[in-house]
Amino acid sequence: MADPKTQPIVVGTGKLTVGQTAERDGRGKPHLQELPMSKMSVGGGEGNSSAEDDNVFEATFSRLYGRMTWKDKMRLFWLSSTLFFIIGGYWLLRSIKDPVISTINGVESIPKAKMLSVVVVTLGVAIYNELYDRFQPHELFYIIGGFYCALFTCIGLALMHPVYGIYNTEADPSRLLGWVSYCAIESFGSIGVTNFWAFTNSVFDFDKAKKSYGLLIACAQLGSVAGPTLVTQAAIIGVPGLYFCGAACMGMAPAMVFLYVRQFGAEKDSSEAENTPSKPKKKEKAGMLEGLWLVGKYSYVQGITAISCIFMIEVTILDYAMKVLAKDKFSAQFPDDPVAATEAFASFMGFFGQATNSLSFCLSLLGTSFVLRELGLRLTLLLFPCLLVGAGALVYLYPSLELLFVMMLALKALSYALNNPCKELLYQVTSRAVKFKAKSWIDIFGQRGAKALGSVVTNFWADSAAALLSNGMVISIALSGYLLWVSKFMGEKFDEYQESGFVVGEEAEVQEPLVAAGSQGGAADTSCALDDDDDDVGSAENGEEGESVAV
Repeated sequence: MADPKTQPIVVGTGKLTVGQTAERDGRGKPHLQELPMSKMSVGGGEGNSSAEDDNVFEATFSRLYGRMTWKDKMRLFWLSSTLFFIIGGYWLLRSIKDPVISTINGVESIPKAKMLSVVVVTLGVAIYNELYDRFQPHELFYIIGGFYCALFTCIGLALMHPVYGIYNTEADPSRLLGWVSYCAIESFGSIGVTNFWAFTNSVFDFDKAKKSYGLLIACAQLGSVAGPTLVTQAAIIGVPGLYFCGAACMGMAPAMVFLYVRQFGAEKDSSEAENTPSKPKKKEKAGMLEGLWLVGKYSYVQGITAISCIFMIEVTILDYAMKVLAKDKFSAQFPDDPVAATEAFASFMGFFGQATNSLSFCLSLLGTSFVLRELGLRLTLLLFPCLLVGAGALVYLYPSLELLFVMMLALKALSYALNNPCKELLYQVTSRAVKFKAKSWIDIFGQRGAKALGSVVTNFWADSAAALLSNGMVISIALSGYLLWVSKFMGEKFDEYQESGFVVGEEAEVQEPLVAAGSQGGAADTSCALDDDDDDVGSAENGEEGESVAV
């Protein structure tokens, strides 16, 4: 017979069972042993509702972006905030650069300032390449951010001066402040954003990048809206005050990176580093033009250049054609009132900007990471070129302002939401020298060159919108078809290199037969010094199987 003091007692009915080894006290009354509080639940309270809400949010977040640890989410928040300040500060200052130089130097100085800015940016990129050899990637943030924060603060103070600033309304091309302001803003837009993505590519592995880049782009879109929105309050804040706000944004970016490095370190996680080849000893520095040399040496880097730049030729042609048709439409709508025609044209372009930013924000927030994870990089790379081919064909067959508006809206939004993240992900299998040095040349001069080529086409048929749409679209479709082939090539190469662990841009001594993906051997080098031996360069481009992408 069982001892009544240790006889199990089941309390309650139904499915509720409490304590399977209840005991009796000294008077024979049953009492329960201690139960872990974590296993007891109180039904019908707010706790369940909160837990359900958390589960719904987590499930939705995981569906859109994939599962992330709390640490990964914090890393993403830190970098997203950094990009928000960079883009927000740039668009804030970009919105006032033309009014400032027009007031100080005259509106006719703007074309000359654009040409001068190319020279300044070229010098800036060369210095940036040199600084990369001397400092760690995160230290470049401190240097660049600190320099521009101080520079824009000084410009803001100078703008308050009664003689040299904007309060002297006598425009004079010899006044230095307007030129300095314009070139400073242009150079930061080129170098600051490029440096952010180079740093981000160096601290994220491919899986985390696929999950994170959509949210990063979305935060960038918020910054591009927040900056100009602040400029609308120029009457209250004042133009010098706006420069101080821009300088504050430049200062916040390196501060955020400093805190990021303190919290997470400047390298990838240790779990990621285990799968990453150890960084070899650097060779002798190659100098300021090493990034340009890297672009010329590796077909994979040339492919990144093509994906980054070729689409801009078609977008430039379509953009100009849309503006020509819009101007003609509103001029015909208000034949006797040029002011009303100009206002209608401005409203049209303002609506286009709002629609583009809104659509790109939604696609980045909800679609980018989801598409990349579901389709993979190789297939996602093909989506944008297919859209380019389709857009060119439709505009060629049915040229109209409405269709051009829709096509430009889709191309602009998807270039931000899809093409840009895919382009950045391609850097995952490249060396740091490619990520920082080659990328600076590609993003700055490759994209500017593509826009210039598009302008050559528009200028050739500038007198006839019909000829521009027909001939320009033939050129665009041909380039888009080539871009589609390049994207296919790059997707296949990326998969090969990622699977084999091959890193583009790291020199090696080949000690065994090449694997199928093409390998440059064992010991690697991220500096790609110009004085290296070229014995293995001519054949198969150091393991890239002799395939070349001409840009």
